[in-house]
Amino acid sequence: MQLSVIILNYNVRYFLELCVLSVQSALEHIDGEIIVVDNNSEDDSCQMMKLRFPNVKLIENRDNYGFPKGNNIGVAIAQGEYICILNPDTVVAEDTFTKVLAFAKKQKNLGNVGVKLIDGAGNFLPESKRGVPTPFVALTKMLGLYKLFPKVKVFGEYYAQHISENETARVDILVGAFMLMKRDLYQELGGFDEDCFMYSDDIDLSFRMLQTGKCNYYYHETTVIHYKGESTVKDGVYMKRFQEAMEFFYKKHFKVSRFFSFFMKTGILFFSFIKMFQGQAKAKKIPQSYILYSSNDELINKIASKLQKKVFLHDLKTEKMVISSKISLETKTEVLFDNNYVSFKELINFIESLKNKGLSFKVLPKNTAFFIGSDNSNERGAIVKLE
Repeated sequence: MQLSVIILNYNVRYFLELCVLSVQSALEHIDGEIIVVDNNSEDDSCQMMKLRFPNVKLIENRDNYGFPKGNNIGVAIAQGEYICILNPDTVVAEDTFTKVLAFAKKQKNLGNVGVKLIDGAGNFLPESKRGVPTPFVALTKMLGLYKLFPKVKVFGEYYAQHISENETARVDILVGAFMLMKRDLYQELGGFDEDCFMYSDDIDLSFRMLQTGKCNYYYHETTVIHYKGESTVKDGVYMKRFQEAMEFFYKKHFKVSRFFSFFMKTGILFFSFIKMFQGQAKAKKIPQSYILYSSNDELINKIASKLQKKVFLHDLKTEKMVISSKISLETKTEVLFDNNYVSFKELINFIESLKNKGLSFKVLPKNTAFFIGSDNSNERGAIVKLE
């Protein structure tokens, strides 16, 4: 078997359904398998998986074991030569795995491969490629020097800013939302370190690969949506675990002075507070108009009734995917994709091409009755049920 895709889920039932649908499409011409590990979700994630995807391997943990142990459990039963660690709040294109596998097989000393990640509004996620967060690099991140002096290379190492988002290159650190590597290598390294509950486990694994002489790569020729904000509710528990994760990495890999330890703990506390408040719900602008990309005339009335707004149908039988001339982009407009007619690759490319246009986007997953999406990476996603 070529590839095993491991998806660790915790209480994101609707995003999980969308994710698995996209992965199934991407594995259509690959000898692969999907393994969903559920960390004792309180929603109906497992019930949905059994009804909707009975052929997908499902592991139901009786407790929330965290990111490292949950993924290690999934990899333990994987059969693929390669594995892909994938977040449940992601959407892959139909050719994502074909492209990444072809690239991976050409590398002689492969560590892991990451891809270009965007949020639900089409914005590039800088954590797609990162440098080793040494104490100095972490300092430049905490002080925001990478933003103040974007052209100064020494200040841009945290997000590997010397590499363009549209450039494939070797990098040091990749994010756990999408990591593809050989299963044997993962097992040789002992997988994710289970002493860390979450957040720095991907940094640690990437760093350990570098220490063994392996090369990690950022691969830009496929784009994956990572809704991101949906993965974690940024509350007091989040803040505590974020602190613990950063402390875990520095204690494990760096010897630092007491002064720096104090400074680092203060900085971690400060930034974990910022991240916590970034995740708080904000007042959202209600769309004034909607564009539905579909060829289902009957769907229009159902959506219009639910949203209580005028919905314009962009009939894909007769028209290409362009912004309708009937809609003024001066008002808040939301684009709705009917996945029964729009492929995952098409909608990903469309979202990415229209970033910063004041639009928001939602997807109607194939054979479902709900739209789902997220306006930015700091907020939880939104689900609109049609029934």
